[in-house]
Amino acid sequence: MMDWTDRHCRFFHRRLTRCAMLYTEMVVADAVLHGDGERLLGFSRQEHPIAIQLGGSDPAKLAEAARIAEDRGYDEINLNVGCPSDRVRSGTFGACLMLTPGLVADCVAAMKSAVDVPVTVKCRLGVDDQDTGPALDALADAVVAAGCDGLWVHARKAWLSGLSPKENREVPPLDYGRVHALKRRLPDVFVGINGGIPSLDEASRQLDHVDGVMLGRAAYHTPAILLDVDRRFFGIDAPQDVRAAALAMVPYVEKELARGARLSQTARHMLGLFHGRPGARQWRRILSVEGARPDAGVEVLFEALAAVEAGGLDILGQTSETGLIDLQPA
Repeated sequence: MMDWTDRHCRFFHRRLTRCAMLYTEMVVADAVLHGDGERLLGFSRQEHPIAIQLGGSDPAKLAEAARIAEDRGYDEINLNVGCPSDRVRSGTFGACLMLTPGLVADCVAAMKSAVDVPVTVKCRLGVDDQDTGPALDALADAVVAAGCDGLWVHARKAWLSGLSPKENREVPPLDYGRVHALKRRLPDVFVGINGGIPSLDEASRQLDHVDGVMLGRAAYHTPAILLDVDRRFFGIDAPQDVRAAALAMVPYVEKELARGARLSQTARHMLGLFHGRPGARQWRRILSVEGARPDAGVEVLFEALAAVEAGGLDILGQTSETGLIDLQPA
């Protein structure tokens, strides 16, 4: 979810669910050590609980980056061992690290020694020609022995040669059963699942086999799905009102505009809020076109909401079953 789950996206998603863990886009350890800390690591206190996802392969650098993130207030440190993008291939981290479980274990051990918050790993089933059985088991055993507090497994192998990252979102096929088997083998270890989960109904089914479910693209493209998360998975009665969620962004948008941000930086994450409902096209059009103007302000949000209402939708109390978000049962 690089370039997607930025601080604006996370603040918006927190308006939809109070309980689900939110994950940042991957931040490279070197950038944490030498880059603009506020731009890379800054977040609103309202985003809690929030985990930072780090990328890297140098145990000492990752340990220092984890310390910095903990000092910033993050609730969890997650090491990405699953991203197949060109940027991580050239840097020898992300999914490449599935080939070196011992090094991943060293990274986990270094981070665990540096912070008090949980340290978790997000991985794939394997990479390229690896047999996903021994590959996933080797990685899991190594990081658990190093003190890892949990594993998030994207239920698809990563192909580092021959497929683009976009193609790798569909090929090879998902294998949820392999993740379920890992959980059965490690009953005392937190094992969460990720990859292609389209709905809360499917998330609920997965929780019969694993400890948590992570939603990425479903949460991003159909964010209203998150309105029912707190009730279904955490036993909390929360208002399910998409209009209120949109209006709750107004003070945040005004604050960001005053800081020099453009409306489009926030509005782009809200385009799918009315997905599948009357008025959704007008909502997207107004936010995309009018919201792209350099001088666009919060009036564009009100204009888009008016268009939705004019489309004939009673937008009070509506939810959709059609997200990075971590769902764990209460």
